[in-house]
Amino acid sequence: MTGPVVRRWEPSGPYDLPGSLRVLRRGPGDPTHRLCDGELWRTSRTPDGPVTLRLTPESGAVRAEAWGSGADWALDRIPALLGEFDRPEEFVPRHRVVLRAHRARPGLRLVRTGLVLESLIPSVLEQKVTTDEAYRAWRLLVRRYGEPAPGPAQLLPPGMYVMPGPREWRHIPSWEWHRAGVDGKRSAAVLRACRVAPRLEEAAGMALPQALHRLQLVPGIGPWTAAETLQRSNGDPDAVTVGDLHLPGIIGYALTGRRGLGDDAMLELLAPYAGQRHRATRLLLAEGPVPARRAPRFPVGDIARL
Repeated sequence: MTGPVVRRWEPSGPYDLPGSLRVLRRGPGDPTHRLCDGELWRTSRTPDGPVTLRLTPESGAVRAEAWGSGADWALDRIPALLGEFDRPEEFVPRHRVVLRAHRARPGLRLVRTGLVLESLIPSVLEQKVTTDEAYRAWRLLVRRYGEPAPGPAQLLPPGMYVMPGPREWRHIPSWEWHRAGVDGKRSAAVLRACRVAPRLEEAAGMALPQALHRLQLVPGIGPWTAAETLQRSNGDPDAVTVGDLHLPGIIGYALTGRRGLGDDAMLELLAPYAGQRHRATRLLLAEGPVPARRAPRFPVGDIARL
């Protein structure tokens, strides 16, 4: 096997590599994303094929190494992935708690993968279930129907895989979805998305309103899933998540100290951050106060036992 293709990226200010890319990880056992000894490893399925990336902080910069047929595609987009086109300096905190969070996370950048399906499918799996259930489904399906990560076996963290392509997702038998704990509504949404994958991938180059509309043309993809996807694929600083079970309560408590607020109240509180509502949310989730849990956790189901 030939050696990796290498690029180097220098941020214009403070930079937090694991903190910025943490939103791309789907649980501690994600076979597509690992943090090992200060190095961040990621796999992706690019338009040119699979790729493994090794990202290493190096003297105020990030060294990027890539293996696989998608190496050139991925390395050409390293600046966007790491946050080169994000503009955190344009953010103006309007609350003390947000100001503190902003100062505590000076190296946080909003990432842009340029890959829609990569973020859409795990977001669909997270619909109306616990994160643990969704992470388990993602692990099982990627390991079973993806492919081993390209790169030298002696360097790669063990158990890394590239997610399946649209064709492979469409050929997963119904009983395997069931075995992974994915109900028929979510698996059907994934299959419908994979049938129109090229059209959905075009959303990575669209403005937020048009991109949100494009994704929601697929039955089973609503505002929550579309926003969660575009936060990652497009790095849009205003892609605020609505329809989340916990987020309005967290944002409401952080900004007002009150509990039990809904989406409308959350959007009203975030109105001063128009154009930057996603960034404000990321900062509050990272550093803001969190209300003590009173309500029971979302019930864990196991459809594989039904």
